[in-house]
Amino acid sequence: MVFSPVSAIRYGWLYCIVLLLAPLLAHGTNRAYTVESLDGVKIAVQEAGNPQGQAIIFVHGLLGSHLSWEKQLNSPELQRYRLITFDLRGHGLSDKPVDLDAYREGRHWADDLAAVIKESGAHEPVLVGWSLGAAVTTNYLAAFGDEQIAGAVYVGGVIELKPEQLVAQPAAYSGMASSDLRLHLEGEKEFVALCFNTAPDDATFQRTVAAAAMASREMQSAVHGMSIDAAKGLGSMHKPLLLIYGGQDALVQPSTSAARAKALYPRTEVELYETSGHSPFFEESTRFNRDLSAFVDAATGH
Repeated sequence: MVFSPVSAIRYGWLYCIVLLLAPLLAHGTNRAYTVESLDGVKIAVQEAGNPQGQAIIFVHGLLGSHLSWEKQLNSPELQRYRLITFDLRGHGLSDKPVDLDAYREGRHWADDLAAVIKESGAHEPVLVGWSLGAAVTTNYLAAFGDEQIAGAVYVGGVIELKPEQLVAQPAAYSGMASSDLRLHLEGEKEFVALCFNTAPDDATFQRTVAAAAMASREMQSAVHGMSIDAAKGLGSMHKPLLLIYGGQDALVQPSTSAARAKALYPRTEVELYETSGHSPFFEESTRFNRDLSAFVDAATGH
C-alpha cells in the first residue's frame, strides 16, 4: 500500500487517538447481560472496570438501580477492579413479578445474588450491599455461607427490619404504599430525598427519582415483610465484614444496627461517616472509594 502525505497525516492522528484511548479501552469495558434466578426471574447485570481484576459485586437498595453506583463505576481508583452491578428483582431492568411472595421470601433475593455470582463467573467477589442490599447479602450468607466470597461491605445496611434499627418515616412509606398515583410518586420522591444528607445535583436527583418510579408496586407493598435470617447469615460468617454508616442517616439507626451486627458477628468492623446521610458511597464518594479499595485489597491479600 502506498501512503500519500495526506494519508500519513490521517493515520498519524488515528494512531495518536488510539494511544490516548488505550487506557479507557483497557479499563472501561462495559457489558450487559441477564441471568435467571431459580424461580425464573430474569436479573439484569452490568459490568465495568477491568475484566481480569478482582470482582466487586454491588447490591443497591430499595427503589434504587445499578445507576446508584455511578460514583464507583466512574472512579479512577476503582477501575482496576471488575465492577459488577445488577438490578434487584422488582427494580430497574430486571423482571418484576406480580406475586407478592416473590418479594416476601428472602431466599428469592439470595438466589438472585447467587445467580449473579455463578453466571458472571466472579471468583471470590467482595459484596457491597447498600441499605436493603445489605439484607439481600445477609440472606445470601444464610443460604450459601461465605465460602464463595472474599468479604462484604454493608453501607447504610439494613440488618433486620425491626423498629429499633430503623428510623420511622410514616409519610414517605404511607405515600409509597398509596393506590393514588400522585401520593405514590410523592412518597417515592420523599423517600429518595431521605437517602441524602447532602443533596445530589438536580440531574442525579431526578434520575434517581425516575429509577424509583420504575420499581414494582407489588415489590413496594411486600418488601417490608421480607424475611431476613440475620442470625444465620451473620452468625455463621468467617470472612471480613465492614459496616459503613452515615452519622446523619434518616432511614437506618447506625448505632443499634451496628450493635446487632456485632452481637451476631463480633469481628464486624464499623466506620461512621459523620456528615453523610443514608448514602455515604455517594455523599463522600472519594473517602468511600478509598476505604473500599483498602478493604478489598486486605480481604483478598493484595
